[in-house]
Amino acid sequence: MATKNPSFNIILGSSSKARKQILAEMGYEFTIMTADIDEKSIRREKPEDLVVTLAEAKADAIVQRLLTDGPLKADASTTLLITADTVVVYRGTIREKPTSEKEAREFVKGYSGSHAAVVGSVVVTNLVTGKRYGGWESAEVYFLEIPDEVIDNLVKKFRSTLFTLALS
Repeated sequence: MATKNPSFNIILGSSSKARKQILAEMGYEFTIMTADIDEKSIRREKPEDLVVTLAEAKADAIVQRLLTDGPLKADASTTLLITADTVVVYRGTIREKPTSEKEAREFVKGYSGSHAAVVGSVVVTNLVTGKRYGGWESAEVYFLEIPDEVIDNLVKKFRSTLFTLALS
């Protein structure tokens, strides 16, 4: 597995711990840039369309910021921008990140003993050529009964994440 990627640079357009971990475990060096977009203003009826549209909107925002802030490093032969988005579909309703502890608890309790679909997208933009490719994938997830103590711990982690985001 590669430990460095000298022939190209990577910008990860995400603050997701999981996405950072995947690239790091693969041995890639990368820069993180997040898109400052209002995801709630972008709506699509189909979850597959929503996640692709959101990933593309994130890429567009980052590209625009790069153009505004000046050119990329002159020594970069190619820079790839990777953006992504994920939603959960539960009983036909698209669910994005919960906005409160109450909503987080309701989401997890609802999944207990049930199932939901996870729909995710990845969009890769070559910042030198401007070419962009992406797609989506979905998986059905089945849950056993989730004990209240597990739900409490997940909500506590959610609270901690919200607190961290508020400080940044």
